Amino acid sequence: MNKTIEYIKNELKDCYPAGEINSMIQLIFSKVCGMSRNEQILHNDRKLSENESKKITEITERLKQMEPLQYILGETEFYSIPIVLNSRVLIPRPETEELVDMIIKSDYIRQKISGKRRLKILDIGAGSGCISIALAKHIRKADVYAADIDENSLDNILINRNILGLSNLEPLRLDILRAAERRRVETTFDLIVSNPPYVLDRERESMSDNVLKYEPQEAIFVPDRNPLKFYKPIADLAQKRLVSGGFLFLEINPLYCIRLIKLLQGKGLEVINVFRDLSGKRRFMTAKK
Repeated sequence: MNKTIEYIKNELKDCYPAGEINSMIQLIFSKVCGMSRNEQILHNDRKLSENESKKITEITERLKQMEPLQYILGETEFYSIPIVLNSRVLIPRPETEELVDMIIKSDYIRQKISGKRRLKILDIGAGSGCISIALAKHIRKADVYAADIDENSLDNILINRNILGLSNLEPLRLDILRAAERRRVETTFDLIVSNPPYVLDRERESMSDNVLKYEPQEAIFVPDRNPLKFYKPIADLAQKRLVSGGFLFLEINPLYCIRLIKLLQGKGLEVINVFRDLSGKRRFMTAKK
């Protein structure tokens, strides 16, 4: 096992930082050999089978091509929940965990779950379903609707719902950009959340190869000339389908914070707060109907 670890480190040293490689090694041995982190430390002299060695070599070669490990392993962890992940949905980001934590711990949710009525939550542009899955798991008194236009996303959400036994999670096909489809949404919601595409096309040059080569570009980028492309229809739906006093939680591009505030206010939504992420960037916005 020690020789295999050194092999991985040597092969990947020119591609990734040392700390990231160490994290990858833990995940690889966990997936391929079924070894926990402690077992890897205590039994680092274990001899690998031929099949295990072959799988690790294949994974290492794919990592050298900058393919994300989450896609290679077909899984990731989000908000301490194991999530199955297909290679056609966006990989969940750490800052989105901050958004989920903000919702779960909000005074609004605490107040709502103390009542008798079940909550209704809509996640627009659900992607992998990470937000919906975490909310459905931690707010069991809520019915969570995970909306997306992409069948790969809806399939991914359905798989995770079945694995995790989340009967309160429902995939929902919705093209938020089409007014006709927005009008067909008849349910009213206590809370709407969205982490839509918001990275500008001109920001591509700052993105790494593993993002540009492997992740779905339509789930990341928006045209420079239309940075609020998705926020406009989201605000329109929130205006019509949030209950009075209901909340909208958004992940945002810090560059367009002021424009977004004006957009929401124009839809009759009161912007309550703008929060910074752990890196200090204005990343989240809450509004109330």
